[in-house]
Amino acid sequence: MPTNFTVVPVEDTPISNPDYDGEIMKEEDKEESHTAAGHYSGDETPRETSSLISTDHDDSIYGKNMALYEDEMESTPMVSSLLNKLANYTNLIQGVVEHEEAESEDGIQRVTVNGPQMGTFIGVFLPCMQNILGVILFLRLTWIVGTAGIVEALAIVFMCCSCTMLTAISMSAIATNGVVPAGGSYYMISRALGPEFGGAVGFCFYLGTTFAGSMYILGTMEIFLTYIVPNAAVFKAETGEPTAMQNNMRIYGTCCLAIMTLVVFVGVKYVNKLALVFLSCVMLSIMAIYAGVIQSAIRPPNSQVCLLGNRTLQNSRFDKCLKTEVINNVTTTTELWRLFCKGSLGNETCDEYFKLNNLTEIRAVPGLLSGVISDNMWGHYDQYKTIVEKKGQSSDRALDNTNDISYYVLNDITTFFTLLVGIYFPSVTGIMAGSNRSGDLRDPQRSIPIGTIMAIATTSIIYISCVVLFGACIEGVVLRDKYGESVKGTLVVATLAWPSSWVIVIGSFFSCCGAGLQSLTGAPRILQAIARDGIIPLLQVFGHSKSNGEPTWALLLTAAICEIGILIGSLDHVAPILSMFFLMCYLFVNLACAVQTLLRTPNWRPRFKFYHWSLSFLGMSLSLSLMFVSSWYYALTVILISGCIYKYIEYRGAEKEWGDGIRGLSLNAAQYALIKLEEAPPHTKNWRPQLLVLLKLDSDLGVKHPRLLSFSSQLKAGKGLTIVCSVLEGTYMAREADAKLSEKNIKAAMAKDKTKGFCHVVVSSNQRDGFSHLIQSAGLGGMKHNSVLMAWPGNWKQAESSLSWKNFIETVRETTAAHQALLVAKNIDTFPTNQDRLAEGTIDVWWIVHDGGLLMLLPFLLRQHKVWRRCKMRIFTVAQMDDNSIQMKKDLQMFLYHLRLDAKVEVVEMQAGDISAFTYEKTLVMEQRSQMLKQMQLSKTEREREAQLIHDRNTKSHAILNDKATPTSDRVHMTWTKEKLISERNRLREANMTVRDIFNMKPDQTNVRRMHTAVKLNEVVVRKSQGAQLVLLNMPGPPKNTGGDENYMEFLEVLTEGLDRVLLVRGSGREVITIYS
Repeated sequence: MPTNFTVVPVEDTPISNPDYDGEIMKEEDKEESHTAAGHYSGDETPRETSSLISTDHDDSIYGKNMALYEDEMESTPMVSSLLNKLANYTNLIQGVVEHEEAESEDGIQRVTVNGPQMGTFIGVFLPCMQNILGVILFLRLTWIVGTAGIVEALAIVFMCCSCTMLTAISMSAIATNGVVPAGGSYYMISRALGPEFGGAVGFCFYLGTTFAGSMYILGTMEIFLTYIVPNAAVFKAETGEPTAMQNNMRIYGTCCLAIMTLVVFVGVKYVNKLALVFLSCVMLSIMAIYAGVIQSAIRPPNSQVCLLGNRTLQNSRFDKCLKTEVINNVTTTTELWRLFCKGSLGNETCDEYFKLNNLTEIRAVPGLLSGVISDNMWGHYDQYKTIVEKKGQSSDRALDNTNDISYYVLNDITTFFTLLVGIYFPSVTGIMAGSNRSGDLRDPQRSIPIGTIMAIATTSIIYISCVVLFGACIEGVVLRDKYGESVKGTLVVATLAWPSSWVIVIGSFFSCCGAGLQSLTGAPRILQAIARDGIIPLLQVFGHSKSNGEPTWALLLTAAICEIGILIGSLDHVAPILSMFFLMCYLFVNLACAVQTLLRTPNWRPRFKFYHWSLSFLGMSLSLSLMFVSSWYYALTVILISGCIYKYIEYRGAEKEWGDGIRGLSLNAAQYALIKLEEAPPHTKNWRPQLLVLLKLDSDLGVKHPRLLSFSSQLKAGKGLTIVCSVLEGTYMAREADAKLSEKNIKAAMAKDKTKGFCHVVVSSNQRDGFSHLIQSAGLGGMKHNSVLMAWPGNWKQAESSLSWKNFIETVRETTAAHQALLVAKNIDTFPTNQDRLAEGTIDVWWIVHDGGLLMLLPFLLRQHKVWRRCKMRIFTVAQMDDNSIQMKKDLQMFLYHLRLDAKVEVVEMQAGDISAFTYEKTLVMEQRSQMLKQMQLSKTEREREAQLIHDRNTKSHAILNDKATPTSDRVHMTWTKEKLISERNRLREANMTVRDIFNMKPDQTNVRRMHTAVKLNEVVVRKSQGAQLVLLNMPGPPKNTGGDENYMEFLEVLTEGLDRVLLVRGSGREVITIYS
């Protein structure tokens, strides 16, 4: 149906008038002076505000047109202002775009920032490419191909790239489900899985990024000391030991770390400016590799490898691959001959293997069309310090193996498939570079998925093609020569380069430098994001930064941890460590996406649609598998570190609520469990007391009987459901603040007594209705209470009003009607606390009637708690005159045996005797007291009615009083019903009873019999159980006729007289204990 609108012009307010502005400011100052002190009173609870919500409103805009909503302007702003702030929302990662904080004269900090300008290519694709391609490609990929073979190397590349691709798909879904602020992947994981997982995995991601810096620095130093300036080594290698090389790496690596830390400290803008230069070096080096492959197919390089038999020689110590040579018709020895032989030609003493085998010279790079790919198809794994040999080459084995092997190319570590996986995996990390820069992107929800996935696809193609091309172009023994010792100390991949090997050497050097700087720039910001969230208190000091936002303290810690990696001194040993940390991070990124997808939370609306929970689950499984494939002990260590951080955050109490998926998963699991529980009532074997604890509060809204909470925790031992409730009289609007304060006090008391459960305070017109509503509606679904625990109203006789015992009896009736058990603790203030330890004593059960076996179960549950553990259990039952007490005892012992309960059994015989005069007199006094209370109550009611009539007469005019007779009290009720007529007659009859009639009355025979039972049973209980730590008694039911309620209270008082701690138990009627398994 169309709607017609009419546009009405509105007069402009004189905002531009300076005088008018001054008047407004004066009025505002006056208002502020009146409201500053009392704006937030104790009765108010300030509502949560968002960073997008501004509370500064212009009265000229909102003053008249929206006066209906002016009281809520501070917490609920107008939609127009909110939409404007949402549309202009920007969020910048700390340190990537330089910003400066300035403090103005009025003390308000203002931040000047540059708006995000980066697109997909510059902001995501190139940073990911720079972080993925790096040290492993240039320094270790050829060695991995030669050792594992082309087939297994492709399997390694495929597994690792599949893991990162699946993780990128999950990350894209999370990153496009809203704005990702500073912290990148840490922010995504923590907000998706909660502070515990977020803190644990975020710290692992930080450590992974830090150790990545160590790996890049070690790679830089390896290139520098091995291929650029070998003479700069401080320690010279002797006898082929790797210790000298590691010491050199430690010294130069520490110096390099200090320089890089200083550069990052001075300003991250220099790192950002150099990033494009470093990336250009990487791309130029890769282009040189592909150009070299094409060149090798046309004209292979002239680099030669010298073999002695089938053993590969280090040709850096000789020029010619010859034993002897003829110079001027004279046969002379070569440098190579002098390495293996001593003495002059003819009188030499040579190495036996050297004498038996000939020298062979082969091309290091036979070329793409040479067919060497067939030799490199399968792996060649070797032990530590074994010689690199060419398979298929003929050689004669020497009998003497004690000769020096330092002239050969040796394996510096024992190689196997899983080791290569751990070393290679860091080459595919760096996929988070785009999400870490989300604040600098023009459209991060579009750029992050496209840029990251395209970067992974591109680098995967590069890695796969390099594996095949390396195996097809380079000789196998050269591929397995990790440091290029067989090609005169040249970087192996550089032998394939065109136009010069120095292109790759210099390019890889600057590539590793740039990656190291990026790691030292990114890692402190991850730590700063974790510290500023406040979930790990120990790290809060690292949340501070310089005036320009640089995390100084976090940078120092990062440098210290990075130094630990450098002191390891070996790239091959550091790589598996950071592989574990990154794999743990990727595992939880996939888990976060899978959980959010399966939960189908309303807020889960990613713009990236090409995801599925099965892909995330596959990525999670693959990440976990790669962790244990690479190194099972490193994997267990990282899992242990994450678990410790998780438990630490949980122990300190993670107060952050981020709407995470784990909380959603808990809600879904709880919902499923509640629905399953409601399908059928619990079996007797699964029955346990689910308590509804009814508390009374004192005048200060504190817990009146805190030991009732202690007793509930002792009864439950932390298991099952406990709902602690209380009722305030009044209306909720008037007592909202009191209700919240009461809940706070009850929760504090529960925490003090370590009572695990839920707390709820309701406001009702009266306590009876409030407790009735709680008994009916507390709990949810299958998690509802089945037992009610309350304290005995100790002062019911002295109370001015009868409401206390009337409410108590109504509670007894309502629990019976609701088929719930009732536990009434008498003398609750004498019950032990959770800190007490009762000495040896007894818990006595007086089993008078059977109403479900709850009396048997309660002592067993109490004895599970350390307070009652030393107490023994005794069960008493009562035998009448015609009962066989001996057989009863045997039957009861057999019953307890089947119930697996350890208790002493005793049958008490109650002799049938005449009703004593004491019982008769006690009953008479009880009834006289009851009648006098009714008379007093009626007199009070009459006085109130008379006062009301006098007030009514005085308010009427004098003329009306003369014309009309004054109505009597009997005519007050304007509407008569049958019930009102009967009650009025009873009232008049009781009112006419004089004091003489009260003292001449005779007791009711039913009450006499009940009093007789109470007195006789009390005598027996006191005689047998006066020294017991706790006495459990069957609680008799209230009378069906409400007229005898006060007598019922007297019966219970007599029944428990003379006992210290009593628990009156009234079962629900259903069996709660069984003899069957």
